[in-house]
Amino acid sequence: MSEPILIERTGDVVVWTLNNPRARNPISEADTIDAIEDAVAAANRDHSLRAAILTGAGPAFSSGGNVKHMRGRTGMFGGAPAQLRQAYRHGIQRIPKALYHCEIPTIAAVNGSAVGAGLDLALMCDMRVAAATAVFAESFVKVGLVPGDGGAWLLPRAIGMARACEMAFTGEPIDANTALDWGLVSEVVEPGALMAAARGLAARVCGNPPHALRMTKRLLREGTQQTLDSLLELSAAMQAAAHHTEDHQEAVAAMSQRRPPEFTGR
Repeated sequence: MSEPILIERTGDVVVWTLNNPRARNPISEADTIDAIEDAVAAANRDHSLRAAILTGAGPAFSSGGNVKHMRGRTGMFGGAPAQLRQAYRHGIQRIPKALYHCEIPTIAAVNGSAVGAGLDLALMCDMRVAAATAVFAESFVKVGLVPGDGGAWLLPRAIGMARACEMAFTGEPIDANTALDWGLVSEVVEPGALMAAARGLAARVCGNPPHALRMTKRLLREGTQQTLDSLLELSAAMQAAAHHTEDHQEAVAAMSQRRPPEFTGR
């Protein structure tokens, strides 16, 4: 059996590739959920990493839930309502929690269709770039379901409530250019240029001090749920720590000396 996720590291960037192209990279299987969770945990422990790119093998980014398993009521889709509730809570819902708490910036390189939980998976990443052939659909209603993996929280934050309602209530797909216009993705490129675009964005991110990146991401996350006063308190504490890093001193020195900085993560 092939690995559910391929992991490839180049320098300070790691690429996570969903690796079930024959089934269009569903994310409802237990081994895939485990692999995503493990990959994030490894990235959080490795302070030499500065960014992660998530993409899919083959023509699709992710089909979300495995429709064959839904039809057969097998895997996480089997059992009584109480069992199904627990299957979601202890299964696919571990993915948004893992990616939400991923400490390094994440980029979804959407190479093809991202539908249902597959769209939500892209939304779980901090940034998104798409191939011109990509399509996006919050399509749960088309199979008589609701967004079970956090899409109702994620989608309005990405594109606003009215457009999120349109996508969720109709279940209809939008193309890559519409996704760009709506702010769902930040860049659309030809399919052959997708990974280069994602790596280019990662390189722009990775040119900055890694500790400052991780703390900035945490502040952005906390800012969605804290009051201004509480966020300012957390910002002050993190800023005090940042002032005492060697990378801060290097950044100031390089700026005054008009040279490129060399950050070490210390």
